[in-house]
Amino acid sequence: MTPMRVMVTGGAGFIGSHLAERLVSSGIDVDVVDDLSSGSLANLSTARSLRGGKLHFHQIDVKDAGVATLVERRQPEVVFHLAARSDVRMSMVDPIADADANILGSLRILDASRRASVQKVVFAASAGIYGAVPEDRIPISEDVAHRPESNYGLSKDTVLRYLEIYRATYDLEYTALILANVYGPRQGARGEAGVVSVFARSLLAGSPVTIYGDGTQTRDFVYVDDVVDAFYRAMESGGGTQINIGTGREISINELYAALAVLTGRQGAEPAYGQGVAGEIMRSALNARRAGWYLRWHPFTKIEDGLRGVVSWMEATRDLAE
Repeated sequence: MTPMRVMVTGGAGFIGSHLAERLVSSGIDVDVVDDLSSGSLANLSTARSLRGGKLHFHQIDVKDAGVATLVERRQPEVVFHLAARSDVRMSMVDPIADADANILGSLRILDASRRASVQKVVFAASAGIYGAVPEDRIPISEDVAHRPESNYGLSKDTVLRYLEIYRATYDLEYTALILANVYGPRQGARGEAGVVSVFARSLLAGSPVTIYGDGTQTRDFVYVDDVVDAFYRAMESGGGTQINIGTGREISINELYAALAVLTGRQGAEPAYGQGVAGEIMRSALNARRAGWYLRWHPFTKIEDGLRGVVSWMEATRDLAE
């Protein structure tokens, strides 16, 4: 039998490289598309060494018109679209670049997918689509109105609308996974959950840590292996749905810092505090009940174990550069 073929945009990045490993180890041929602006070939070293499916790397930007030719030539059955500019702060500084990558880049992928008769697109959305919600609606369920407060959140929300139109008009199936703050090994300093890697690297290196705002803002931190499991399940389940992927548990940035300080042996080190970030919401956690219904997915990594895994990985690899 011919192995299943899929494409992962942003596949040399943090989440994408972990997903590539899961797919290759399952006997699936994987085309990784990445411009290496934030990802790296080193992230794919494990995926390349695994037995099972084959991994093919294509260095191209999803904004490039040539991406359509690539999709039509490779004919993937499923496209996992993870490529994005994911820095909330930078989206407020340069909204045009954010929209160019996250909206127009995504539209190129969707249009290429429908022209190439791709069966399904699995899209990485963000909890930033919800914005600030009433306290009695936290953890946030999927029926909460979308009121993004950052350009990044708005760009992700816009793609959700395109997904609905492409499904209704062109019969291109999709599942959108609305991700809480994903963390784990290989994560850089960018992105919504980059605070975990930033804190851990700085603490291990003996460098000062700055918390922006007063540190009482909360987030829902979900481990990368759990998220990859959701993406894998979404290949065949959850068609036409938007599904939260998170733990439902709020952790303040101050609590996160304290936990990492203990794990790195720096519990006496006090953080500095800086000005809060424009567009940042104060509280966020996702109700993932729908993920259980449609994907049979539940988070399985406790935050204590996940943070310990990050610290252990950094110590083992000496990946302490920010």
